[in-house]
Amino acid sequence: MRRMKKIFLAFLCLGTAVPAAAMAQPPAPAPVPAGAAISAGMAVKDTNGDDVGTVTKVDGQFVVVKTDRHEVRLPATAFTPHQGALLFGMTRDQLNAEIEKNLAAAASKIAPGGAVSDASGGAVGTITAVDAQSVTVKLVTGTEVRLPRSAVAPGPNGIVVGNTAAQLDAAAKATAPAATPQR
Repeated sequence: MRRMKKIFLAFLCLGTAVPAAAMAQPPAPAPVPAGAAISAGMAVKDTNGDDVGTVTKVDGQFVVVKTDRHEVRLPATAFTPHQGALLFGMTRDQLNAEIEKNLAAAASKIAPGGAVSDASGGAVGTITAVDAQSVTVKLVTGTEVRLPRSAVAPGPNGIVVGNTAAQLDAAAKATAPAATPQR
């Protein structure tokens, strides 16, 4: 479940990051000044000084923040350094609610009939079934494969998997039971 949450969060941050309108709630902090140092371990506070979370990683122009319930990748420009902490324009509860809303929306896109593509946008197939642990995909080659639910995630153009259709087809054929000879 934690892996699925991390995968969803990765895609959440790529395509459905916290909406700008939610981040622009008054009073919004000024962007991080050029050259300001943000580092892992820094406290993140809302504009009232209440805890939002802690920086766990700085990734180029993004900051990964861990709240009491989630870890999310946000643009560094959403923070203002202030007295050794980072100010953020949302409370912890607002940020958690926004993350949960985006996770629910992302999970609802993983449904039968959904188009599946690989990371580079190549067609992989169509979802034919979904349950709590797995997703069944009919590949463009006609082969059906059952993938762990954590192997698929919403992307900018539908559902995304980490393998191409050819790779999934080859793996399915390699693990298929050998045919029993008829007598």
